[in-house]
Formats: sequence, structure tokens, C-alpha cells
Amino acid sequence: MMKLKVDRIDGTMVICTDKEKKFFAIEKNEIPADVKSGDFIEIDNSGNLTVSQGKGKK
Repeated sequence: MMKLKVDRIDGTMVICTDKEKKFFAIEKNEIPADVKSGDFIEIDNSGNLTVSQGKGKK
């Protein structure tokens, strides 16, 4: 499983970082519409996404 933190939303892409500060870009249409900076995205081995609320801003 991979856990990413949403860094920012840039156009149609959600820019995330992992615990090693590596950047990942995920298309916005693959993530729930209410995701915001500071939220966490977990990706399981099957590619399923789960979003949990962080202390971010809208």
C-alpha cells in the first residue's frame, strides 16, 4: 500500500508527495471531487484509492 499527501491541485492534476518527498501526479477525475490540499490518499495493491481528511485547506 502507498500513502500520499495531497500537496496541491494544479489544473486537472492532483500533485501528491510520499514520505520520502517524491512527487506523484494523479488525474483529478480519478479522485473524489472534494479532495483538498493536506488530505491523504491511500492506494492499495489493486489500485483502489481511499481519501482521508488531513488538516489542509480548500
